[in-house]
Amino acid sequence: MIEHHIDIQTTEGLMGSFICHPEENGPFPVILFFMDAPGKREELHDMARRLATTGYYVVLPNLYYRTTDHFELDFETGSNVEEMFTLMAGIGNRMVVRDTEAMLNFLKSDDNADEESIGCVGYCMSGPFSLYVASAFPSQIRAAASIYGVRLVVDADDSPHLGFPQTKAELYIACAEHDEYVPLEMIEQVSTEIEQSGVNGRVELYEGTHHGFAFPGRGKIYDKEAAERHWERLHALFDRNLR
Repeated sequence: MIEHHIDIQTTEGLMGSFICHPEENGPFPVILFFMDAPGKREELHDMARRLATTGYYVVLPNLYYRTTDHFELDFETGSNVEEMFTLMAGIGNRMVVRDTEAMLNFLKSDDNADEESIGCVGYCMSGPFSLYVASAFPSQIRAAASIYGVRLVVDADDSPHLGFPQTKAELYIACAEHDEYVPLEMIEQVSTEIEQSGVNGRVELYEGTHHGFAFPGRGKIYDKEAAERHWERLHALFDRNLR
């Protein structure tokens, strides 16, 4: 496995990014991995590696780069949770579109990346980013996933659901049954929006799970069976559309 820590130039600064891909038989289809609110950390690096080992070029950027070179939530004490919410409130869908454009431009410089075959995935905070990016780059993003993503249907002109009719990617939206950030009403709304828009996508409710179920570092919230199912879904989604 080849791994790099690279600063990607954006219009607003240098975006520190973790990049990994296999050593041989490239170029590889690309997966843009958008971090969750607790920050770009080793837990996410390991998840990126899991995707990369099956033949993908994975880019995991620090979306908080405009404010800090590094942030990681202290899960044990929660001492910096307010800082996390401040950082989270400081970014949005349109900003991540600009960051994605920078990543797409960067991919042109690396022969290991197949810039004609790109997918993306986002967790929690970044679930809506992944879906919004798919609608913003319909000719480039072939598959997009949101895993317990928040704010999927909101009263805003950049709500992800408004982009469904323009989206050409296959969409996969995984939701936890018990999620204080994503009520069941929102899950029903996004299901209706997908059906009415005609986009190729589906919503899957993971019964009995809680927000964050796919992260091994979340203690009792982690649900191994559900986490492995989410990996199965992601691999199938990307293999169908990026290979």
